[in-house]
Amino acid sequence: MATITKIQPGALVRASGGPRYAVALAVDALGTGLLRPFLLLYGVTVLRLSAPATGIAMTVGVVVGLVCMPAVGRWLDRGARSTVVAASMLVRVVGVALLLATPAGHVGLFATAALFLGIGNQAWPAAHAALVATVAHGRERDTALAAGRALRNAGLGAGALLATACLAGGTTALQALAAVTGLAYLTAAALAWSVHLRADPAATPATEGGDGPAPRMRALLAANVIYAFCLNIPEIALPLVLVTQLHASPMWSAAIFVANTVLVVTLQVPVTVLMSRFSRRTLLALAGGVLTASYLGFLAATSLGHGWAAPAVATVSVACTIGEILYAGSATALVTVLAPAHVLGRSLARFQLSTGFGLAVSPAVITTLAPHGSAALWGSLAAATLLSAGAVAGEEDQGTRLSGS
Repeated sequence: MATITKIQPGALVRASGGPRYAVALAVDALGTGLLRPFLLLYGVTVLRLSAPATGIAMTVGVVVGLVCMPAVGRWLDRGARSTVVAASMLVRVVGVALLLATPAGHVGLFATAALFLGIGNQAWPAAHAALVATVAHGRERDTALAAGRALRNAGLGAGALLATACLAGGTTALQALAAVTGLAYLTAAALAWSVHLRADPAATPATEGGDGPAPRMRALLAANVIYAFCLNIPEIALPLVLVTQLHASPMWSAAIFVANTVLVVTLQVPVTVLMSRFSRRTLLALAGGVLTASYLGFLAATSLGHGWAAPAVATVSVACTIGEILYAGSATALVTVLAPAHVLGRSLARFQLSTGFGLAVSPAVITTLAPHGSAALWGSLAAATLLSAGAVAGEEDQGTRLSGS
């Protein structure tokens, strides 16, 4: 069992890519927070598109963005780091520009804008993780990845709050919001590019073939599809259950979402550091156990009488958030340990592909299961997550227990 890592704030900033890069992450997250929750509203309100057409265009953007991930992985494996991060931000500048140029009723141009936004959103996590893995190692890298996630959640939350405040301004305010988002992405791209960080592929000889990590990561990638469902529980599953089944006030859904954001922002780094005494694979399996228990808790909470169910669901949601924090603090870190350096980019791209696929299909799965009752929804999620945790725990724990690797 390894000792707990202690990292000073200055060292954490350096491990995260440096102060300019940290500012780039914050500005990028703020811009995404301004736009992401209201892209559907922009299509319906500003462009006068139907809700189904807007939703389909956004979904296509996410799916096609995932298709681009293999190319992102190969680019990273040629040594690019800050350039790929900057490109993931610049491509979203193009998306916002197209969004502003889209005339009312033009679904094709809106779909193209959503495509560029989707490519940038999907490429960023793998590029960011590869950059951090280049400048930091061992548990310092794990903590830096956790800090990046906490910072991103803080920026997303702040951006969403600012965007909510602008909604009263109607169409003009939404267009101004999109313009500010584009400027935020452009600023973040310039800051990220200024870091000028590359890896040297020649310094990491290929000890395995390009697909070497695939066999030992196959179970992890498959399990990650199910684990990723937890990220949509506060945004989709709980509001759906609370409003349509329990007939609770929408304020409960809003409170749970805010609490989830606050807990992730404040606890992601401390929990990751505290749990560094355990192997990453053990932590990932534990995350699955905690998520499974929370799903069963939701099942029990929804069976309570009127007046008790909503508070119980809100209470259980804290456990679900803890599971999410454990998952986020160990999954990407485990990939960076398992992947040989010369295929790190492709390994992270595969991992993001599995995460994106899980996030893409989870709304459809959740909304399909929910009408069949709480047992169908929460029981299915609990069983699938428990099986995934077992698959993760059953894999050989090779090279993941050392605190410095």
